[in-house]
Amino acid sequence: MHTYRLHELHAAELRRRAEQERLVREAVRARRDARRAARRSGRKEAEGPVSTDRKRFVHAA
Repeated sequence: MHTYRLHELHAAELRRRAEQERLVREAVRARRDARRAARRSGRKEAEGPVSTDRKRFVHAA
């Protein structure tokens, strides 16, 4: 009985991991599709560089 219970726990953990990986793949796919749709519609992406101030650092001598 102990072995069966361990098997059940392991199988449940594998199912949980598989579901989590599916959710990650779906999120990545949805984000990619949203970026592609934004490009097609001519809008800029919502994400990009935080700052365009290139003169923040002093050039090395």
